[in-house]
Amino acid sequence: MPGRRDRKRRPQHHLQLQHERRQEDVNNMFSTLASIADEENGELNAHLTERFGMMVIADINDSRLRPPTTRVVKTTNEIREYYKEPQAPVVGGNWVSKPEIPTPDEIMMPSHAVDNRETIIDVTEGKSPLRPNKVLGAYESIDEYLGTQYDLIREDAIGPLREAVRQVRESPYLDEVEYEGGSIGLYEPVYITSVIFSPRGLAVRIAFSLSRVKKYIRWEQSKRLITGTLVALSPADDCFQSKCLLATVAARPLSALQQNPPEIDLFFARPEDISIDPMQKWIMVEARSSFYEASRHTLQALQHMSREPFPLQEHLVGLDKNIEAPRYLQKNPYVDMSPLVAMNEEDAFQNINVLTDWPDSNAHGLDKSQSEALRMMLTKRLATVQGPPGTGKTYVSVAALKILLANTARDDPPIIVTCQTNHALDQLLLHAAEFESQFIRLGGRSKDRGKIKERTLYAVRMSFSQPKTPHSLRLQSLAAHRRLTKEMQLLLAPLEAGQPPLDHRLLMRLGVLTVKQGESLEMDSLCAMGIPADSPGIQMEQWIGRSLVPCTHPMRPDDFGTQFEEDDFEVEQLQELEAEAVAQDDEDFETLRGERTLLNDNVRGKPGTREDDELIELLRHTDDLYTIPVRDRGSLYNYFQRETKRLLCERFRVLAKEYQKIVLQLKIARWEQDYGILRDQKLIGMTTTGLSKYRALIAALHPKIVMVEEAAETLEAPVTAACLPSLEHLILVGDHQQLRPHCQVRNLEDEPFNLNFSLFERIVLNELEMACLTRQRRMIPEIRRLLQPIYGKNLEDHPTVKNSNNRPPVEGMGCVNSFFFHHEWPESVDGNRSSMNEKEADMIVGFVDYLVLNGIDPAKITVLTFYNGQRKCIASKLSNHPNLKSPHIAPIKVVTVDSYQGEENDIVILSLVRSNKRHNIGFLSVDNRVCVALSRARRGFYLFGNARMLACESATWAEVVETMYGKKESSKEDKRRHLGFFLPLQCQRHERKVFMQEPEDWELINGGCDMKCRCLLPCGHICMKRCHPFAADLINCTQKCTKRVEMCGHPCTKLCCEQCACQRCDIRSDGTHPMLKPMPRNGARAPKQLPPPPPVPLLGETSGDPSHGVGDWHAYANGGHAADDAEFVRKLQEGNTKYVETKTAAEAADTGKLIELSPATEKVAASSQNAELLIDVDAGVGGGSQTLEAQPNGTSYAAAAAAGKKGKKKKTKPVQNLLD
Repeated sequence: MPGRRDRKRRPQHHLQLQHERRQEDVNNMFSTLASIADEENGELNAHLTERFGMMVIADINDSRLRPPTTRVVKTTNEIREYYKEPQAPVVGGNWVSKPEIPTPDEIMMPSHAVDNRETIIDVTEGKSPLRPNKVLGAYESIDEYLGTQYDLIREDAIGPLREAVRQVRESPYLDEVEYEGGSIGLYEPVYITSVIFSPRGLAVRIAFSLSRVKKYIRWEQSKRLITGTLVALSPADDCFQSKCLLATVAARPLSALQQNPPEIDLFFARPEDISIDPMQKWIMVEARSSFYEASRHTLQALQHMSREPFPLQEHLVGLDKNIEAPRYLQKNPYVDMSPLVAMNEEDAFQNINVLTDWPDSNAHGLDKSQSEALRMMLTKRLATVQGPPGTGKTYVSVAALKILLANTARDDPPIIVTCQTNHALDQLLLHAAEFESQFIRLGGRSKDRGKIKERTLYAVRMSFSQPKTPHSLRLQSLAAHRRLTKEMQLLLAPLEAGQPPLDHRLLMRLGVLTVKQGESLEMDSLCAMGIPADSPGIQMEQWIGRSLVPCTHPMRPDDFGTQFEEDDFEVEQLQELEAEAVAQDDEDFETLRGERTLLNDNVRGKPGTREDDELIELLRHTDDLYTIPVRDRGSLYNYFQRETKRLLCERFRVLAKEYQKIVLQLKIARWEQDYGILRDQKLIGMTTTGLSKYRALIAALHPKIVMVEEAAETLEAPVTAACLPSLEHLILVGDHQQLRPHCQVRNLEDEPFNLNFSLFERIVLNELEMACLTRQRRMIPEIRRLLQPIYGKNLEDHPTVKNSNNRPPVEGMGCVNSFFFHHEWPESVDGNRSSMNEKEADMIVGFVDYLVLNGIDPAKITVLTFYNGQRKCIASKLSNHPNLKSPHIAPIKVVTVDSYQGEENDIVILSLVRSNKRHNIGFLSVDNRVCVALSRARRGFYLFGNARMLACESATWAEVVETMYGKKESSKEDKRRHLGFFLPLQCQRHERKVFMQEPEDWELINGGCDMKCRCLLPCGHICMKRCHPFAADLINCTQKCTKRVEMCGHPCTKLCCEQCACQRCDIRSDGTHPMLKPMPRNGARAPKQLPPPPPVPLLGETSGDPSHGVGDWHAYANGGHAADDAEFVRKLQEGNTKYVETKTAAEAADTGKLIELSPATEKVAASSQNAELLIDVDAGVGGGSQTLEAQPNGTSYAAAAAAGKKGKKKKTKPVQNLLD
């Protein structure tokens, strides 16, 4: 579908004139307004929460589909072949041979990137020989295409870390917050504490200090050091001046991170870089804006594609517009389409030639655009389907899968489905599970605990008996792993914690001591003392004597008081990032399994006065170590210790290279076993990252069909990696006008590199054949029309969204189902430099409370914002609100726009945040993000922000504002203005209009209007609170009790909601003297789900005690209460209390109760003159407590309510009515 981005670029001067004209129009308009597997059993699912124990597959009714409990072993050698090094040189650029992890040279180049010709380039100034992603036009060759994608992805992955290292190298002594950009993670000192021999790899555990952070970290909500992060280390005394080592985070168990100091596990990039010195002080740097794990497997896949066939290259590389049917369909075009129709129509749809006799759309329950999309998905080898918001992309994808699966033969390979996010993948597989039981979810983190959990690879594997084949690769690799682990542990034994001083025999074997020097330490006196002469280290300890002291670890805990770093990530997004990186289970968030060796120097010698050169010279000329002065023996032992660690480390690194090969063999062996399970499946689902990670395993299955959901949200390279040699049919489903792919280096996003253009969008822009869905089934027309600036008139409404029974009006809003609340409250930034607007947040929290009080289920409300700082601010305020923090009320979902694509809710509140004098609208200038934000609501959508500034700075926002204002052609059906300085509300009981302008105004109402409730409470009193839409039995009556105390017969002197007591006799109703203040009768009542407001009998409609008649009440309310109070005091003093007083004022109630307003604090939320600024809410709405026609410009009670109010009113700036 052509959108705004499809239009040709206009000359610069024309754009300038257009901008000035738009700004002038906006100013005129607003001139009238005022202000994220067990390591041995599941590397395939090493990043999935899959270790659930033995699981039994759910019973399946159809015995033909029931998985067997034993299986014939199906193996393949193709996975081994995949990882073999090419025998002949690969034709192409040197990008083909680059290492998986970047080299230190790539990182140490100051503020530069490395292009495919190894020349230094400067990305920051836009002058770079990096080849751009060709948005328009074909590539000249496959090498150019793959090389371009590889170079851009690699630069995007390592560029942020290079920049972080440069800044630290140039300014090594700053704290984190002092570095430019605010995205550097800096940790010093760092010490290696242990070595972990995991089947996933050889790892080290490090302890690190947060002294450069100056705050504690809430690790469960922090993006710092997540699994898969690339980090750079350097000796602390070098600080990246000459030395740099690279590593990736292997695991971040929360139990270790929450220690002080915190600990994590690392994989060094190269075996030759591994260090085992526990006393070496390091400095560690990470780029918090970058996540290397998301790119490393894609980079490897692209390199492998350079030496294998590339299907569809004529379309993806050469942009050939002649797209034919898949080869398998050309051989047999007859398809069974009966799964789409009712049983009585199956016969007519079981043998259809889909290439020539496509059935009418009305025959299979799809609308016309869905039918055309389905036809393309089934008949084109490259099918591209665009689905705007709410048009049923997933529905059509499921329909296509249903037909494809119904037409697969028993020996056909499985169909591959892949999505950008784990959430979307789970949703798609849940739909598929309804008609296909033979599917597996591979990799990633699934939140589903039902069908999807049962069909993870781990669960399915555990349901089979795994035959053990003698001399299999797996058994051989496990045996080699155990042997090598034991050998490396023995090598580390002298450095293990708790060991005695270094043994002289070890020093002799290592060549640190000569034979004569070693024999000089062997003294017969030890045997005479009862100490065995072969006790390890005893001779060395005897020789050093008092110069040997215990060695304490230099790591010390941090002390920052109560300072914690602000959360910098949503939990959902953090888990999504980690999902593709590491093993996870239910009990432990993330643990690296394997034997562990703790490292420590244990003891050290007292330092002397000689330098190392002098000690070496002294040692060279001495055969008897006892001739060396005692004062020099401590320093000499320290020298022995350093040499021992150096020599042991050299040998350890040699073994580490062998260990790395065994780890790869273990992975291949596990995948060969899993191949047999996957080959029996009909459908396999994984994320796009998982597809690259497990590409060797998937390629061995020889799949013909791959479907990519969220294709427009995925970078081009991961989708290209799906082009396996066996591929015949590629289906791309997405919407390039919603969220685009995410880049880590902003300079690579747009011109000239265009990295954030997906393959999907490139196909659309180059006008290759595609289909587009056009009928939306989500939003009411009032909300859908806001998308017209993006989709034009190509988006139409399904009849269901026009039916008020399906989409009822929002309760308490008087049929105003969309509104733009304009304000000019200035924004600010949080500790992570994320934009926020606290006053706007307060206004939104008050509005959420109002909606909940009006009976709207909190689970049906979502608060969206473009900024994480605002998300945290609103979430915090909601969790502390007295009416919303109850455990009986579902929490309100507060999320960022980027994490909400594909989601929807009944009511969406959008916090726009930006309001500044610089007219900087940040993320709000990105139309793709705006499109997502505007299209999530089903029946209620409310925007809060600076409409004037947005309209001036964005053409899209200008059209949205004009639509809300009522000026656009799309507003013809609804002439009411949906924009203003006041938020219009309408009481459900009295149908009175209330207008909110400031956050404080929410304190003036209890979910209704400003009138007194006057409903009859269960106790018989009249409710004196302001109008409220919830039931009367939730109110604590604060009027005087009318009962008498049983023991003394005196009138009760307590409030109605309190236990009866006599003030004069100091006796409670149970005959005991109170020691503590009695608890309220109904004070401990658990909050109830607020029901719709029932009809309430008013005072005039009831009969009862004449003393509570209408006349007495009016006398009391009109000033008689003062005389009544005096009378009560007088009669109490005389001991004859007979008078009952009705008290009208109460202070703020307990948690879960509502604020009561006293007459002294009453004020009007909108005066008669500023009420004119609001939407004409009365148009088309009948009823009301006043004659609406009598109000100026359709305003309601504001003027009448303002009359007679005491005290100073809020001053408001008189403004002109927007309707004029």
